[in-house]
Amino acid sequence: MTGLSYHSIAETWWPYVFILVAGWLPTDVWRWLGVLSAGRLDERSPAIALARTIATSLVAAVIGRLVLLPGGSLEAIPLGFRVAALAGGFAAYYWLGRQTLVAIVVAEVILLAVPWALGII
Repeated sequence: MTGLSYHSIAETWWPYVFILVAGWLPTDVWRWLGVLSAGRLDERSPAIALARTIATSLVAAVIGRLVLLPGGSLEAIPLGFRVAALAGGFAAYYWLGRQTLVAIVVAEVILLAVPWALGII
């Protein structure tokens, strides 16, 4: 069956349409609204502080979830190495000039190279 209908879900192109409509379009609308309104907002306003707090909290929650309750291949790395990678990345961020990329590289080295060198993974 051709065309866009309920029965087209079995077609090979349907997942791409679903990703476009359900994933990209709603996200992109909010991004453009943010870009259009960003110039009019005061950086020190309580609303912006709240938005920054919520965004930071969400990132911290995702990182905590990945460290403490990982899924997939990250489960093979022992908890101590995951916590050490988090602490090492955090320390590198503060001690090496608050550079996010440097912190990520340090955490990745601790997370992957150290267990590999010790023969754990």
